[in-house]
Amino acid sequence: MGSVWATPQQVDATGVAVTAQLLAQAQDDIEIFSGRVYDDTDRIRGRDLYWLGKAVARQAAWLTEQYDVATRLDATETSQDGVSNKLTPDGAVLAPMAGKALRRCSWMRSRTVHVGAPFEGGRYVTNQLLESADDGQAWRPMP
Repeated sequence: MGSVWATPQQVDATGVAVTAQLLAQAQDDIEIFSGRVYDDTDRIRGRDLYWLGKAVARQAAWLTEQYDVATRLDATETSQDGVSNKLTPDGAVLAPMAGKALRRCSWMRSRTVHVGAPFEGGRYVTNQLLESADDGQAWRPMP
């Protein structure tokens, strides 16, 4: 199959016959959307490789039914003959299930950084500029 993240089992699970060319195109698409390249596979965690493989397989299956994805306009809304269609920002070029798989990769999720308050865990810190804080400091002469 070439250098792709998707395993043959993941591609077969889609139930769609995929050519090597479409699989390579799907790999390229997922590299663009994930911000990761195949050459760095050895630096990617196993769980993330699993989801990248799913994304490539789903993208390849989706591409079989898409007409000329490479030259589509970057539009989120289309209208013709009184019928309008609204897409997600990447809806015209990324398979919905591939997008879901990509969002499960560790670097695509949101992260929270907890910064503890100075008094958490008994580390109460006073304002060192107050005169009442002088007793808590050792005296040293000024240089």
